[in-house]
Amino acid sequence: MVAEDAVSKSPDRISAMFDAIAGRYDLLNHVLSAGIDRRWRARAIRALALSGGERVLDLCTGTADLAIAAATALPGAAHVVGLDFSSAMLRIAQGKLRTRRLERGVSLARGDATNMPVADASIDAVTVAFGIRNVERTETACAEIRRVLKPGGRLVVLEFAIPHTAVCRAIYLAYFRRVLPWIGRLVSRPDAAYSYLPASVSAFASPPEFVKILKRCGFTDVRAVPLTFGIVCLYTARRS
Repeated sequence: MVAEDAVSKSPDRISAMFDAIAGRYDLLNHVLSAGIDRRWRARAIRALALSGGERVLDLCTGTADLAIAAATALPGAAHVVGLDFSSAMLRIAQGKLRTRRLERGVSLARGDATNMPVADASIDAVTVAFGIRNVERTETACAEIRRVLKPGGRLVVLEFAIPHTAVCRAIYLAYFRRVLPWIGRLVSRPDAAYSYLPASVSAFASPPEFVKILKRCGFTDVRAVPLTFGIVCLYTARRS
């Protein structure tokens, strides 16, 4: 049983937690995933099948790695908007854009996934990498995503999942519940985020459940593809 306070997703708590770890966020992502996170993001961008003219919204953008991947793909998005409610994460992201000279191709904004400051039917594609499980009201966020997408617009979501096979599940849960929090505490002083991570993954909808949520919110062609032995799921969908 996961303790309720361990998976509290109040906006103030989530924002403060990610503000606290922003400076080490990228390093920890790469270390804790053994660098596989880059391959997951590349796979997500390939799933978008960009033509070069799209306006893309990267929701829960964090330090903008997926937004940058969308902007620098060949062909890449015409423009990417990265939205997040952690100010510290957005400051890191802005620095990365300046370093890579991508400020014209990627813009950043602070906002809530359940009430986005984006016009109706104004976006060609939405991406979310490891952020949808942090939203307090998942179904409301999915409905908001549909609202901002143009008819036929594409959605790509990367999110952690619990592997189905017994061996993979046992190894994964041992790593997530014991090793990952220990590494997180070692590298980054605030350890709440790395206790929250395994708890939030366990509490989030399973792939079949999340597929149902997307369908209820009006998405079609919904698919869930397991990656890396099922520890991550790639969801793709279209707005009806």
